[in-house]
Amino acid sequence: MMNMTEKLQDRILQLKQKRNAMILAHNYQIPEVQDIADIVGDSLELARAAKSIECDVIVFCGVDFMAETACILNPGKTVLLPSIEACCPMAAMIRADEVRMLRRRFPDAAVVSYVNTTAEVKAESDICCTSSNAIQVVESLDQEQVIFLPDKNLASYVARFSSKEILPWQGYCFVHDRIRPEDVLKARRAHPDAKLLVHPECRPEVIDMADMVSSTSGMIKHVCSAPEEEFIIGTEIGILHGLKKQCPEKICYPLSSQAICTNMKRTDLTKVCESLELLQPRITVPEDVANRARKAIERMLEV
Repeated sequence: MMNMTEKLQDRILQLKQKRNAMILAHNYQIPEVQDIADIVGDSLELARAAKSIECDVIVFCGVDFMAETACILNPGKTVLLPSIEACCPMAAMIRADEVRMLRRRFPDAAVVSYVNTTAEVKAESDICCTSSNAIQVVESLDQEQVIFLPDKNLASYVARFSSKEILPWQGYCFVHDRIRPEDVLKARRAHPDAKLLVHPECRPEVIDMADMVSSTSGMIKHVCSAPEEEFIIGTEIGILHGLKKQCPEKICYPLSSQAICTNMKRTDLTKVCESLELLQPRITVPEDVANRARKAIERMLEV
């Protein structure tokens, strides 16, 4: 006899077929949601997938800006965000009017917006980036001055590898920004043979202590291919499920057990099932905003 989880999984699979839908899930989602997804990845992988998949309905298990990006890249598809409350606090730290103010203040600068921004902010930007391609995006620009939005820590990381003048906005990811050097020292004492991998949204002083800096998908690829057996993972703990599935022979420890994005955890199987049943909550972006934002996203994908 099926338990509740199995019943929900079975119903979701039925509804996916009925709706001609695909489920995209971020690496930080809860395990059951990752397991039901067609594609699991980081922001760049999911943006690429959203642009290329063949379906009528996209169920985006992530946060608001991710579903908006899928909507922008697929104007003819229905895009669902199962938990409408799943927002990104960092994306809310910069507004479109503030981007216009920065353009007036620095007229010769290019505007690079992290994908962790609203559609309105993307529409005011020259190009977008993710944590895995931010350096390449900045280096692809002709301008020597770059306004980098909204994450000050990612901006600082990019500046290490660029001769350009990086003008950072003072936003941050609360999950990564709360990780401190004391957490690193504690983890290294507990696991002296483990390699430390951290996300570029971490503070500079944490990045200085890392063996490797990478996006979430980059971490998974590295752990699976590296000769070492033990790793300390400095990002949101949802990634540990993907690591266990893809690299079961490796041992991975969280750098901080407090590295939890409550917004990413708002989506569960019940909400995924309900969204497919009702085709709600549906994410839409005004056409004029979407057209301008699409240019910035597509420039990123070209890079």
